[in-house]
Amino acid sequence: MRWRRIASQVGRSVAVWAVSTVTMLVLAGLLPDFRLQSADGDSVTTIALAAACGAGAFGVLSAVVWPLLVRLLLLVPALVLGLLVFFLNGSLLLLALRVNPSGRGEAAPETAVIVAAVMSAVASATGAALAVRDDEAYRRRLHRLATRGRRGHPPCPTTPGLVCVQLDGVGHDVLTDAVRKGLMPTVARWLASDEEAAPAAHGIRPAADGTRAGRDGGRPAADGIRPGTDGTRPADDGARGLTGDGSRGAVCDGSRGPAGEGSCPAADGIRPGTEDGRPAGDGRGPETDGTRPAGEGSCPAAEGIRPAADGPRPAAAPGRSAQAQAAAPGRSPRTQAAAALPAQGPTTPLAHEPTTPLPTRAPTHRLTPWRTDWSSQTGASQLGILHGSTFDVPAFRWYEKDRGEVMVSNRPTSAAELQRRAALRTRDDGLLAVDGASRGNLFSGGAGEQALVLSIATRRRGRDNRSRAGYFAYFSDPANAVRTALSFVAEVAREIGQSTRARLGRQRPRVGRGGLYPLVRAFATVVERDVVVAAVMGDMLAGRTVVYADLVAYDEVAHHSGPCGRDAEQVLRRLDRCLALLERVAEHAPRPYRIVVLSDHGQSPGETFRARYGLTLGDLVRAGCGLPVPRRAEQTHSGAEARAAVRAALRRPVEEKGGRHRPARRREPVVLASGNLGLVSFPDVPHRMTKEEIDARHPALLTTLANHPGIGFLLVRSERHGGVVLGAYGAEIPLDRLDEEPGPLARFGPGAADAVRRTHSFPHTADIMVNSAYDPADGEVLAFEEQIGSHGGLGGAQSRPFLLSPVDLSPPAADGTEPVGAERIHRILRRWLDELNGPQVPLTPAAEEEAEEEEAEKAA
Repeated sequence: MRWRRIASQVGRSVAVWAVSTVTMLVLAGLLPDFRLQSADGDSVTTIALAAACGAGAFGVLSAVVWPLLVRLLLLVPALVLGLLVFFLNGSLLLLALRVNPSGRGEAAPETAVIVAAVMSAVASATGAALAVRDDEAYRRRLHRLATRGRRGHPPCPTTPGLVCVQLDGVGHDVLTDAVRKGLMPTVARWLASDEEAAPAAHGIRPAADGTRAGRDGGRPAADGIRPGTDGTRPADDGARGLTGDGSRGAVCDGSRGPAGEGSCPAADGIRPGTEDGRPAGDGRGPETDGTRPAGEGSCPAAEGIRPAADGPRPAAAPGRSAQAQAAAPGRSPRTQAAAALPAQGPTTPLAHEPTTPLPTRAPTHRLTPWRTDWSSQTGASQLGILHGSTFDVPAFRWYEKDRGEVMVSNRPTSAAELQRRAALRTRDDGLLAVDGASRGNLFSGGAGEQALVLSIATRRRGRDNRSRAGYFAYFSDPANAVRTALSFVAEVAREIGQSTRARLGRQRPRVGRGGLYPLVRAFATVVERDVVVAAVMGDMLAGRTVVYADLVAYDEVAHHSGPCGRDAEQVLRRLDRCLALLERVAEHAPRPYRIVVLSDHGQSPGETFRARYGLTLGDLVRAGCGLPVPRRAEQTHSGAEARAAVRAALRRPVEEKGGRHRPARRREPVVLASGNLGLVSFPDVPHRMTKEEIDARHPALLTTLANHPGIGFLLVRSERHGGVVLGAYGAEIPLDRLDEEPGPLARFGPGAADAVRRTHSFPHTADIMVNSAYDPADGEVLAFEEQIGSHGGLGGAQSRPFLLSPVDLSPPAADGTEPVGAERIHRILRRWLDELNGPQVPLTPAAEEEAEEEEAEKAA
């Protein structure tokens, strides 16, 4: 059969060549500066021959020269490389026209850029469409991708691997609301059981008001989140309904913009589904949930990789036991899920639904909220998750008196130092030390494979340090490069339009979104997302044991547009499509995978401290110290993670102003902001000052801060009590009495006292820790930075992220309580890795019997 494979490959190449030739002819007729004939005119045959030669030469150059150019251009900053994509493609076209044997091709440089971009996109789409029909070529391509990264290594283990995707800044409540609104159909399907899926299976569509239409007039649709077991609340009468198909209508609501704007990446061209935009499958149940809408907002495909003909298995199917996979290789997705998952109890059918028994299907994932420490930000949380320690990380940025330096979590030098300290404290290399990969994170987690990791960005690049290697893996495909470049431009335009609308509509609260911010947002929501997801797919196809990736898109947009705004909701839609793509890629990996989705913190809404009171925290501190206050308050630097990623990609220093702090006057305080958490330090005093020392030096300072309406509470050291919490009206409560008398901490909810006491024990806690006011009624805080969605302190949703895990892994907490602290999440992930590499859960007798019946039917 070898000759058939060769003939098939030749046939596809000829077809792509023919389509490219026609495309070149059409463009030559449309663009005045692009010609395929001489000035005197030529026959149709001569023109067609010139187009064929030009298209062939361009295809060969793109396949051979482009990867070499990208590898050489790794010396160029990644963001600059993305902007050079069009120029490089146009240059290849000009070269192809020059070597054209007919000698008749000619194009202006600016026209060549357009022609090259169009031809690359058309050729990629044609190749992907043709590969859909060739199952043998598709199978060989999958095998080659799966084994590419394992050459020279031992065979890939058959035990399941673990993929952890961090949705930066997405709080538990934001996720559940997104599921109810139909913004995240993939997550909704993972959480849905038969009771939620049944209406969709029987053609019952959600009404406009979010209720299920039926003879009884409708009732609120279940949100797909099981109440009671995970701390979430069931949908109330005001919640938008969500059918078992993931509310496809909510996804296709016209929110998608220009071509490429919402596309997830396609590493090595993995196609998320079939040509019509739906996942391949038999059309039943969750497979027809519309998780990948057709058109420009869908996850792109690059090399024709598609799900198997029998349809994609749900995420829990990668989460089956080894025995289940061996016993039932050809079983349907719903049967596989039923065999692998424990029974969830009886369900009650709706009154208007048929009583015919339906196949049993339980949710494939469980949703668990968890609580952060006082420092609710990526630096502390991700350090704890990956390295098992958050000790001595009091905030996103803080001043260390013994070193005379401001530590900033998203600065490469600071990240490297924090990682070193955590490794020394835990005496462990990290969560990813054994055959792991770290993608887009602040810290490496001890992984041997690292891409876009900030803690290694300042090192000299070598074999063991490829912080930007992910860019080559993605941009080596011209189609990927063109698509990402187009999406980048579309995202910049979208941000400019959205910020203009907010400004003209006098939206409140609002922060400035000009300057370089549109470029920073586009980098986070397009370039970083595409490259990271591409790297994760490559890791899965290579069979790595554990992968941890951070997607910062939502966090960046929510900081400036608000955590519950329309802009942030659009980002959640695209992130959900990326999860759907990873789920489908897991079907083709050489080993099964469990997909865990989690967040490192949430975000709390609210206007800025400066916008409400006309002064910054630094101004208030200076006033309390009796120092002159500037007439015009200066903006506080924003600490969004995406800015550090952009600077690292540009190879620019990520040091903030005053990285090694030198105050103008030695006795002036250093005031730093981390969301709604402020830190005040006096650099001329080598130790952490006590309340008594501060009162003796600045008698009005603590009173001024504690009584300000924008301040919730203060933490200071005390000679008499060890540590005290200060509040308005003279409240002063020792730390050891907070459980009986919480005082100003009462409104911050359970766990606040423990979080404050733990931070008090850190060696580098500031002289004065300042937490902004918090309104429990609307969940708002006052950020000391220029952000209307903030995190870093206590108050509201920022301290309540989520953990979404397959149900066939052990529950995060056996007693059903919420895990507390990122260190606890590290231990949970460690436990799951041990479970996956240890004895697997055996099949139930019913599942074994069903598997034997299916095997007998298949043999017959």
